[in-house]
Amino acid sequence: MSANSGAIVVAHELKAPLSLMRQLALSLDYEEDIKGAREVGRQIAATSERAIHQVNDLARIARLDDALFEMEPVNPRAICDDVTTELWSLFKFNRRELRIDYRNKRRLAVANAQLLYSVVYNFCLNAMNYGGEEYPSEVAVFDRGDKIRIAVRDYGPTVPTKIWREIKDGFVKQPVATPMRPGSSGLGLYIAAKFANYMNSDFGLIRHRDGTSFYIDLPVSGQLSFL
Repeated sequence: MSANSGAIVVAHELKAPLSLMRQLALSLDYEEDIKGAREVGRQIAATSERAIHQVNDLARIARLDDALFEMEPVNPRAICDDVTTELWSLFKFNRRELRIDYRNKRRLAVANAQLLYSVVYNFCLNAMNYGGEEYPSEVAVFDRGDKIRIAVRDYGPTVPTKIWREIKDGFVKQPVATPMRPGSSGLGLYIAAKFANYMNSDFGLIRHRDGTSFYIDLPVSGQLSFL
């Protein structure tokens, strides 16, 4: 895939929220209900925040070689709590449910909190597009051998084999479109792959018959935790 293809994916994904915000702003002119207008305003704010997250993540990718992001012991549960708290209202607005399942006995992993937050955030945003009240998305943290795994499960269409192999082999070198999964962020997966590689963690996915789990495996910290 050419560099131009990656640029097209980035342009498309950044253009989408801007177009949505424009449509929402125009709809305010016809919104006579104050409660409805406030809801539109909240949706505009949430959409702009997602776009800002993507821009900030792209800026961080450009600075990875500067070694500005220090590795330290972090609590994966705390990171997931922060992400799900931020996204809870967005899931609710879209009539989606997000469940949490913490089963890890090892509490601390070696990572950068800022980068790990972005990885989990992008996983959850992808999952929000698929499922509903009957098929909730799930954020799980559990031990996986000598690693701590954070996995986000969705119930969307299968990931194309070509993209699955790229992720499995660690060759996500630029943003890629994800056919068959409309609304899925190829940019988000690219960001997650870059940050996982920087943190010496494994990034991958598991294809289920009824969805996909995206995960990151983090090295366990040797620092004791009494949390």
